[in-house]
Amino acid sequence: MPKNLFTVEPNYDHGEISAVGVLVVNLGTPESPTAKGLRPYLKQFLSDPRVVEESRPLWWLILNAIVLTVRPKRSAEAYARIWTDEGSPLLVTSRRLTEAIGERLSERFDSPIHCRLAMSYGEPSIPRMMDELKELGCRRLLLLPLYPHYSSSTVGSVFDAVVKELLTWRWVPELRTIHQYHDEPAYIEALARRVRRLWDDDGEPDVLVTSYHGIPRRYFLNGDPYHCQCQKTTRLLRELMGLPDERVVVTFQSLFGKEVWLQPYTEDTLHAMPGGGVGHVDVMCPGFAVDCLETLDEIDIEYREVFEEAGGTTFRYVPCLNDDEDHANLLADVASRHLAGWAAPSGTYDAEQAAAEAEATRERATALAACPVLADAGYGAA
Repeated sequence: MPKNLFTVEPNYDHGEISAVGVLVVNLGTPESPTAKGLRPYLKQFLSDPRVVEESRPLWWLILNAIVLTVRPKRSAEAYARIWTDEGSPLLVTSRRLTEAIGERLSERFDSPIHCRLAMSYGEPSIPRMMDELKELGCRRLLLLPLYPHYSSSTVGSVFDAVVKELLTWRWVPELRTIHQYHDEPAYIEALARRVRRLWDDDGEPDVLVTSYHGIPRRYFLNGDPYHCQCQKTTRLLRELMGLPDERVVVTFQSLFGKEVWLQPYTEDTLHAMPGGGVGHVDVMCPGFAVDCLETLDEIDIEYREVFEEAGGTTFRYVPCLNDDEDHANLLADVASRHLAGWAAPSGTYDAEQAAAEAEATRERATALAACPVLADAGYGAA
């Protein structure tokens, strides 16, 4: 007998009530803040051609001969500084946020909806969580990457991973993807409230820095919209807060390699500010849905030192939206719009009728399976 090219669907129930799956995806995190825990994570992450667009043979050699012999130890030291008793801040907070989104969607829709968190790199993996949603009867799948701004290296990578997994499935679900929410009014309002709470309690800084994760400038020149969307988010935030241009700046962080990335660089900007008369600065990272290594360590520890050593007086890091109620609400709003036509709004779904129709389908399938010609093959009918 020839080998199956696609997954076998042995658990299909003819009386199944189809559900909708919402796959919330974040970047990923190592299993532990150690060099041993970092190496497989970094290898998977940096092997993604969406992340590093280089000649694959040449990059394979550089990655394995140089990067993975040096970077795991250095990254492990940074992760150890932010690791908590619960584990990775990114994973812990992303789980809480996903649960909050799922709770809100369950309140808004009567038909079955299952919300799960997956990571592009590391665990819980995208294939594993897609399998879990399939086992729950999800024949429709909404992807919700936790990236407000579209980039090929983030949202594009999530789509690649999902499609790669689906290439092995026999029964492919309907698929929708949320590509960005960088100019969503509720997102801008949530960012503004986050800043205003801090300012109301502790006063205003000279300058608010909005620092975004960088990408190589080459990616932008090749058509990636990320830079423009970051600029728009900050402009909308500044306008909503009624601040002049000079009090809010856009910068880019987390450089990798020697290639020119989007500028101005956050580190260089913070280093130069005290010399230009800026003594009090607040830094926020609108492009990160939840706090992680790049915010908790790179910004709040490393770049704080850069600013203070250059003569800065006050440095405050403004936390990400994380699992705040505002954040969960706005993401549930975005997801709800994309679920239109897929899920029955609250008050419009008759569970008893759906169960009766499912049972009738099961009975018809059972009757057809009794046919001598089809019985051995296990065929049924809808």
